[in-house]
Amino acid sequence: MSTIQRLGSNQRLSEAVVAKGFIFLSGMVPESLDASVKTQTEEVLAQIDQWLEQCGSDKSHLLEATIFLTDMADYDEMNAAWDAWVDSNNAPARACVQALIAKPEWKVEIKVSALQK
Repeated sequence: MSTIQRLGSNQRLSEAVVAKGFIFLSGMVPESLDASVKTQTEEVLAQIDQWLEQCGSDKSHLLEATIFLTDMADYDEMNAAWDAWVDSNNAPARACVQALIAKPEWKVEIKVSALQK
């Protein structure tokens, strides 16, 4: 029987789900609503680091990432934060799309999956 661990859960979602060594994070969003997309991206990446650590992993074990931007004009600015953060020797498969995000003040949302260490 497989065990599924759910962290940061409420009736709607879990911030992280761990099963059979796989980690699935919910879409992470920034806390600073009036910040630049670079700052918002840095905040989101810090949250990802924290959740991965709590789940027994780190960014070198990322498998995939999906980045949602409200405006593709912010692509380069978001990438400045991403490139400074990502483990360039273990870069995940990645997609970046323009999307409407739940709060208009959020300029970026990032969802990742990883393996436990």
